[in-house]
This record gives sequence, C-alpha cells and structure tokens, in this order.
Amino acid sequence: MVQKILNKFVGAKSISILRAWIPNLAAWGTVGGVTLVHFTDWRLVLDYVPYIKGKFSKDE
Repeated sequence: MVQKILNKFVGAKSISILRAWIPNLAAWGTVGGVTLVHFTDWRLVLDYVPYIKGKFSKDE
C-alpha cells in the first residue's frame, strides 16, 4: 500500500535509489549525532541516561 502511494508522488527508480541509500544515511546520521554530543555539553546529554546520571552527581 505504501509502495502504491509513493509511486504516485515519485517514480519507482527514485524509490530504489532511496532504498540503496538508507543504510548509508543511517550510518552518517549516527556519526553526526555522536559528533554533536561529543562537541557539545556531553554531561547535559548523559544526565538523561539513568545509569550514568549517578556518576556525575554534583557535590555542592
């Protein structure tokens, strides 16, 4: 059903090209996300991970 709907908007060739690129896009998206966390305030991100949250408790 999804195939029929997509064929109305884009062609079958475009769908096959997209299917070939999906793993590559997922890999680069993961690399981009990890890079973003690395170069930003990673403690802010890791505060939402339950197991790691206790390791960075602030001693005030």
